[in-house]
Amino acid sequence: MRAGTFLVVTSINSPNAVLHSLAKGAKESGVQFIVVGDRKSPPDFTLENCDYYSLTDQQSLDFRFAAECPAGHYSRKNVGYLIALKAGAEIIIETDDDNHPRPNFWAQRVRSHISRIESNPGWVNVYRHFTDAHIWPRGLPLDEVTKSPAPISNNGLIESPIQQALADENPDVDAIYRLTLPLPQSFREEQPVALGRDVWCPFNSQNTTWWKEAAPLLYLPSFCSFRMTDIWRSFVAQRIAWGNGWHITFHSASVWQERNEHNLLKDFEDEVPGYLHNRKICKRLSGLELASGPANQIENLTACYTALIDLGVIEPEELGLLEAWSSDLGGI
Repeated sequence: MRAGTFLVVTSINSPNAVLHSLAKGAKESGVQFIVVGDRKSPPDFTLENCDYYSLTDQQSLDFRFAAECPAGHYSRKNVGYLIALKAGAEIIIETDDDNHPRPNFWAQRVRSHISRIESNPGWVNVYRHFTDAHIWPRGLPLDEVTKSPAPISNNGLIESPIQQALADENPDVDAIYRLTLPLPQSFREEQPVALGRDVWCPFNSQNTTWWKEAAPLLYLPSFCSFRMTDIWRSFVAQRIAWGNGWHITFHSASVWQERNEHNLLKDFEDEVPGYLHNRKICKRLSGLELASGPANQIENLTACYTALIDLGVIEPEELGLLEAWSSDLGGI
C-alpha cells in the first residue's frame, strides 16, 4: 500500500494473534498501525510495529475530543481517526482485534470499482448478494430479514470513498441471529455491490475503508447503545453521502472473525433500540433537507445527530462531543 494509509483498531485486550498479524501485515504493506486503548486495557501493552495510545496518552493529546469522550466506550476509536488524520492519512482502514486479515486485506485500496449497482429505493440485505444462506447484517430491520433482494442487472464504474468488506466465519450479525441460526457462515467471492441514493443497508466498523474526503463521517456517537454506535453512524454516513453523489460499496470478505467472548443476551438488550427504531431513524434522515457537497459535511452531521436526539435515540450530550470532533477536524 502507498504512504498515507493508516489502520485503526481499538482494543482492551493484550496483544493477541489478530493484533500480531495486523502489526506484521501493516509493516510489510507500508501501513501505519494505530491501536487505541481504554480504561480496561492492560497497563503494559507492547506490540512491535504498532503505535499504541493508552487512555492517558490520548488525554494528553491536543484534541478536545480525546479529553471529553467518555472512557469505556467503543467511540474512543474516534481518537485513532484523529491521530491518523493529523499524521497525514489519505486512507483510513478500520477493523477490530478479533478479525484475522486474509492476504487480500492488504491489497492497495482503490476508490473506483466496477460494481453491481443496487438502485431500488428502500432496504436491501447486502449479505444476500454474496450468499444464498438466510443471514442478514446487524442493524437490518427485523421485518426485512426474510426478504431476498432481486438480482442486480445494472453494472458500472463506481467511485466510492466509503467501502465495507465482509467477514467470513463469524460475520457481523445481530444477537437474534446468533441465538437462533447456525454459524459459521461464509460468503462467495463476488463483484462489489454499490448502493445508490435512497437505498439503505447498515454497515459496521469491522472492516471498512474511508478516504480522507469522507473523514468527517467517521464519527462514532457516544451517547447511545454500544451495539448501535457504528450502525447509526452508517445511516448518517449514507444519508450525507447521497448529497455528495457518493455510493457506499460492499466487497467480498477480506477477514475472518474469531469472535471475542460476548454475552449474547446482553448484546440483544443493547440492540433493542435498533430493532425498535432503525426504520424510523432512516425515515427521519431521509426527510432531512441537507446541503449538498463535501464542504457541508460538518453542518450535515450536526443536522443528522440533532434529528436523532429529537427522536430520543441519542442523548443531547452528543452535540457537545460532535462539536469537539468538528473543532479537532478543523484544526488538522
